[in-house]
Amino acid sequence: MGVFFSMKLLSRSIAVCVFIVFLMGAQLEVDAAQHGPNIVFIIADDLRYDLLGCNGHPHVRTPNIDRLAAEGANFTQAFATTPLCSPSRASFLTGLHTHQHHIVNNDGQGLHVLSHRLMTFPRILREEADYETAYIGKWHMGFDDTRRPGFDHWISFKGQGQFVDPVVIIDDERKQTDGYLTDLISDWAVEFVEQDHERPFCLFLSHEAVHYPFLPAERHEDLYNDVEVPEPVVDEASLRGKVALTREMPEPATPLWFELPDASPERAEPRRGRPNDLETVVRDQLRCLTAVDEGIGRLYEVLERKGILDKTIVIFTSDQGYLHGECGLIRQKRWPYDPSLRIPLVVRYPALISPGTQVDDMVLSLDIAPTLLELAGVEWDTPFDGRSLITKLQKPESLWRDSFLFEYFVEKITPHCPTYFGVRTSDWKYVHYPELEGADELYHLAEDPDERTNVAHNPAHADELARMRKELLRLNRATENPFAMSLP
Repeated sequence: MGVFFSMKLLSRSIAVCVFIVFLMGAQLEVDAAQHGPNIVFIIADDLRYDLLGCNGHPHVRTPNIDRLAAEGANFTQAFATTPLCSPSRASFLTGLHTHQHHIVNNDGQGLHVLSHRLMTFPRILREEADYETAYIGKWHMGFDDTRRPGFDHWISFKGQGQFVDPVVIIDDERKQTDGYLTDLISDWAVEFVEQDHERPFCLFLSHEAVHYPFLPAERHEDLYNDVEVPEPVVDEASLRGKVALTREMPEPATPLWFELPDASPERAEPRRGRPNDLETVVRDQLRCLTAVDEGIGRLYEVLERKGILDKTIVIFTSDQGYLHGECGLIRQKRWPYDPSLRIPLVVRYPALISPGTQVDDMVLSLDIAPTLLELAGVEWDTPFDGRSLITKLQKPESLWRDSFLFEYFVEKITPHCPTYFGVRTSDWKYVHYPELEGADELYHLAEDPDERTNVAHNPAHADELARMRKELLRLNRATENPFAMSLP
């Protein structure tokens, strides 16, 4: 009787244990379903929209970025709202305009203090959705390279860093490295993804390439030697009406870096004897881009091998475009023209995006943060200036934005490009320079996509000028821009 009772009790115990294991397994499945997707966000520096194969460049070879576009969505009308490194990166991270997050330019040595306060989307994912977060690469909001809040793993460097043998900070330890920076950034990214992750992860991968000094890896030195680089037509007609660009600036008595120590820029890494003509610069940018593309290929491989590629949102973009001779400007951004504002943006995530999707609506750097938080199931009470792209991807016919605000705040060290506020629609662009009398610009993009003819002072377009001014004022007020009172 005692043996029978013991066997009966044992059977019941086994049944209970099996049931508990079943419940635990079911709970794990529920928990897995509740976990958000992995995120790999890749940003290049100073890469203009048309410097990719998937965006029509006739010579460049970017097979891995092109694969992202072919297997996901290519946003053909994506824009940075401030075409400068530090403010643009802050906008990607926060979903806010520059006048909201206050990282206004590359000048201020105090930006490192401000950037420790940013509520970035990786920080929100870590705090609200239990993500494991990593930042690898260029931070550039202040010269300080120490870890920012919200990142479990941190690899960065002071300012722009160095293409060759950079000094980096890995978590909290500074190290001298040997190698090519783009390859090292890719190495660290692959190493992070290779790890076993008990939680969903968010990797923010920030390349220094293809920024000045455009130093390619030795293995790419001979690439694109036969590529001819066309120079845009720059003549008196294309410069007429661009008062801000063509005005003469007084020469300072002493160098600005001496007069303005609180705004002194970091000294650029040397070009190591390479010329600065347009043809050489563009070829070197393409060579630098090749190393970035190869790194993306390596990430593809490890994501596939681990069986998590389709569970991972992969995004590739740039912080702003770059002028390749337009308006006579070489090695320039900042200015409010489309080659500077327009950026590449490709997104792969099969759970949401069908292969070969093309989105021609205007999307912004500000849209990334709210999109990723929504995909991760995070409800965030603080409003964004951007908007989630999910509705647009699910319902391509849905109404989207008709216009957007862009802005730039003058840097003390580069005073030629003044503060401006602008509004762009699919057909028109208006730019207001509050510090310059009579310098406003209006372009009919539908007829003048190269922005050669300023029609702001043409009576035939007075109604359109008034409409665009009204829209600029509306957008500034809607985003609580404290500088709205300076608008016409």
